[in-house]
Amino acid sequence: NQLNGTFPLCFGQLESLETLDFGYNLLEGVVLENHFSHLTRLTTLKASHNRLKFEPNSSWIPPFQCRIIELGHWNLGPKFPHWLKFQKNLSSLDISHVGISDVMPTWFLNLPTLFEYLNLSSNQLTGEISYLNVGDIVDLSSNSFTGPLPRVLSSLRFLFLSNNSFSGSLHQLICNPSLTGMITLYIDTNLLNGEIPDCWNHWDVLAYLNLGNNNLTGKIPLTLGQTNPSTLNLRNNRMFGELPSTMQNSTNLIMLDLSENHFNGSVPAWIGDKLSNLVVLSLRSNNFDGHIPHKICDLQFLQNLDLAHNNISGVIPKCFNNLSAMATTNKTNNELSTLYFINYPFYLSALLVLKGREDEYGHTLGLVTNLDLSVNSLTGEIPKEIGSLVGLLSLNFSGNHLTGNIPDNIGNMKFLESLDLAMNRLNGEIPPSFSKLNFLNHFNVSYNNLTGQIPTSTQLQSFENLSYVGNHLCGPPLTKNCTTTGIPTDIANNGSSSEGSKVNWLYVSIVLGFVMGFWSVVAPLFFIRSWRHAYYRKLDHVGRQLYVFWSIMG
Repeated sequence: NQLNGTFPLCFGQLESLETLDFGYNLLEGVVLENHFSHLTRLTTLKASHNRLKFEPNSSWIPPFQCRIIELGHWNLGPKFPHWLKFQKNLSSLDISHVGISDVMPTWFLNLPTLFEYLNLSSNQLTGEISYLNVGDIVDLSSNSFTGPLPRVLSSLRFLFLSNNSFSGSLHQLICNPSLTGMITLYIDTNLLNGEIPDCWNHWDVLAYLNLGNNNLTGKIPLTLGQTNPSTLNLRNNRMFGELPSTMQNSTNLIMLDLSENHFNGSVPAWIGDKLSNLVVLSLRSNNFDGHIPHKICDLQFLQNLDLAHNNISGVIPKCFNNLSAMATTNKTNNELSTLYFINYPFYLSALLVLKGREDEYGHTLGLVTNLDLSVNSLTGEIPKEIGSLVGLLSLNFSGNHLTGNIPDNIGNMKFLESLDLAMNRLNGEIPPSFSKLNFLNHFNVSYNNLTGQIPTSTQLQSFENLSYVGNHLCGPPLTKNCTTTGIPTDIANNGSSSEGSKVNWLYVSIVLGFVMGFWSVVAPLFFIRSWRHAYYRKLDHVGRQLYVFWSIMG
């Protein structure tokens, strides 16, 4: 609903009330202890996502014993709510995003109640947690917890510990043989170190695994490749080695992110052959080499392919036009769908580099299409088949050794928002069809061998000179004007000034002739003594004859 205003004080007089649910509204103001003064039979309080503040006296004892309390997005901080200490029947608690900045109290961790659901995410809670007495779902993400990973119950299915400072090894958690029902494990963005243990045999139902942004080392363990999750994220660690062949068994994968590690070897052809459900594939910033396998073209659902910043060589496969999810403009799902259904508000997200920056895409991930092969050693021409990928939002081939002309049909990719072909060896003109790219907000063709006039359009003239520098282009937005034939005026002037350079060479030849003639006479006088004496005697004889001549004439 869209209820607004303050929380009515009269609710506190409803002595028979057992369930109070007014979540996801616009109520605001301060909630007092009197609002709950007579609610002795209350067992369910669902009021998340309002703008309410509740700071009771530290000695306040609630008159109710609730099984479910959901106060997410209230203002309950900065201290941890002490009144929860008196709730003996709690099985579900959500106090996420409530402004708590405190040490996790020991009494809370020692509550006799068995939680089924516990959400303390997005606060500033600190301290260590040795044990979690939660049977189903735990979300402690986006806090400042430290120390080793906590021990958990064998029945736990969802564990979210992202964005904390947990440290140490994964061994105790991963190698616990009683954890057979874990579906989701998110421990990304922590301080975990060591190798990923090779004991994933009992993780039969694992669907979502995120261990990214830690300090993990070593190779991908063989048994991890047999878990068959929907998503696997190991990005930004210090892992190395080739991808294990056991990963061929992960046929349910829709998202595989191994970026920013030190993996090497060729990009396996079995990725395209076996992992046919992939939607996001990111191998960015590793040490992969060899050619792009043509089997990649068989990934019909692939919307995001990022192989940037590797050592990949060869040509861009012409079969990329078979990537049908990039070739369609009909995208109906904002979020990325999975093969698993879970009853928890959880959506898939991915860090993607688009428009020259890295952003996280979650609710809109299903709408994003991206092809990034930048900063490799690719050669040859850009295949015209790339123009068939009309659903792409971002295309980046920069930093390679590509040659030839830019295919004209790239101008048909009318949904492109980002196009980067910089730092290659492309020649010819910018295709006139680029004037139809009306959604471009990032464009770069700098440092190629492009010539001619920049096509006229609203978008192409809106970019800075840096987008075109290092070419022989002319026309707006550059200050360099074009001739009527579309040639930059400085090149035309260079052509006309070449005739002037011929005249200059005439003067140079005259000077050189004089110098050569002068030194052909003078040089022997310096180096041959007899010539020098004869020369001076001749001068003396001539001088005397002139003296006699002028004396007679006088």
